[in-house]
Amino acid sequence: MAKDTREKIVNTAWKLFYEEGFGETTINDIIREADISKGTFYYYFRSKDDLLGTLSEILDREYQRLESEEPEGMSCLEKLIWLNYEVHVFMEKTMDYRLLAYLYSAQIVKESFSALLNRNRYYYRYIEKIMEEGRQNGELTDKMPVSEMVRYFSMCERALVTEWCMNNGALSLGEFSKRCFPVMMQGLKKE
Repeated sequence: MAKDTREKIVNTAWKLFYEEGFGETTINDIIREADISKGTFYYYFRSKDDLLGTLSEILDREYQRLESEEPEGMSCLEKLIWLNYEVHVFMEKTMDYRLLAYLYSAQIVKESFSALLNRNRYYYRYIEKIMEEGRQNGELTDKMPVSEMVRYFSMCERALVTEWCMNNGALSLGEFSKRCFPVMMQGLKKE
């Protein structure tokens, strides 16, 4: 029950951040939309800013959903490209690029927003699993450790999101990823 309540607050907040903007969304808006009491909000979060640290939770839930819907018969490289496209479409449809730009830059200067880079996240474990599979079946290079390939993958994803943010969301993140990410992943192929 407590997990459901917290998740409801997080989902409601991110929905409002996308629709209304982070600055325009108040705690009272979140409370009203989530149909909870003020005390319940403050039981889980000290402030609206605390909700920014939940981006990794939102994304990890999406990765879990995608893993359960993973199409059969794809190579590991195709899975990685598919996964990137699906997550970037999700981000484009549910997240304000300005807020993502702020959060990405905060990763560099604020320790409190470092959850996205936590190597224990579901995201990293899932990508590593796919890459281990690709290494074992001879599809992916053996010239670098899997941990380095995972780092490269996440770096490429961040590069595309950063470019989207720097262009003020003017380009389609999903379509941009569809064009660029396959090229970026060629370096992981076994020669």
